[in-house]
Amino acid sequence: QVQLVESGGGLVQAGDSLTLSCIASGDTSGTYYMGWFRQYPGKEREFVATIGWKSGTTYYSDSVKGRFTISRDNAKNTLYLQMSSLKPEDTAVYYCAVTRRFGSNIRSVNTYDDWGQGTQVTVSS
Repeated sequence: QVQLVESGGGLVQAGDSLTLSCIASGDTSGTYYMGWFRQYPGKEREFVATIGWKSGTTYYSDSVKGRFTISRDNAKNTLYLQMSSLKPEDTAVYYCAVTRRFGSNIRSVNTYDDWGQGTQVTVSS
């Protein structure tokens, strides 16, 4: 199991930038992909971006492509999400997660095994 702790959320204005971090501890050797998801009140968690832990291959949702950048520092066991040109509709709780399931749908919430506690991002208009 991998323990995940997110940080970096906060209140910003539309157009601002913000970077989220997620530190992983425990046995990360089997990590296949590590991703970010977000959840609006009363809604299901949705895919934002993910990155191959060894390969570095990235995937983004259409709603954030070109504005958000996912990256990782394997030596520090840390995942990042650089968010720019933030919009009020980006307001949500952001979660990081890891999956060890090779070949699974890496955009699906159900594929991910371990989750952080979430960090709130609020974008005012």
